[in-house]
Amino acid sequence: MLVEINDKIVSTQIFEKQFVCDLTACKGACCIEGDGGAPVTTEEVKIIEQNLEHIKPYMRPEGISAIEASGVVYHDEDFEPATTLVNGKECAFVYFDQSNTAKCAIEKAQREGKIDFIKPISCHLYPIRTKQFSEYTALNYEKWDICEPACACGEKLNVPVYKFLKEPLIRAFGPEFYRELEIVAKELNEQ
Repeated sequence: MLVEINDKIVSTQIFEKQFVCDLTACKGACCIEGDGGAPVTTEEVKIIEQNLEHIKPYMRPEGISAIEASGVVYHDEDFEPATTLVNGKECAFVYFDQSNTAKCAIEKAQREGKIDFIKPISCHLYPIRTKQFSEYTALNYEKWDICEPACACGEKLNVPVYKFLKEPLIRAFGPEFYRELEIVAKELNEQ
């Protein structure tokens, strides 16, 4: 089912599905699995390029080599920009922590106070995927087997997707949109 909020079409799955990332279980697999890099906007590409020297200290040598050879993005099969990959697999901006969990060098630079940009919004919003159409933006829940631990954790804690993603939803669409999501969630729960 879909719900319309202003110029957004929202899948009700973001209210129905439970989700809380469990990095101890998945080890950040979404950053190293899949068939492409993270979708990025033209504006995000510029921000990453402008901040690259502050991000590089947190990157692995192979990630640095990949972006030096190809740039910070490539264009996918839909001609949309996506983060460059290392060996056609993991995002070039991945690094691994002491527990071998994939983490984001862009986010690490932001958390260390080196840059203001946290990470691409597509990464921040995951498992919500957005698609821009001329008249509206669609927000859909993307089910992926590697996120089964996150679904189990969300069910255990009873946290729906939209609540887990409050910060990135506000970052992407503003606090008023998030308040509208809360109203819709309440109405759906009453049905």
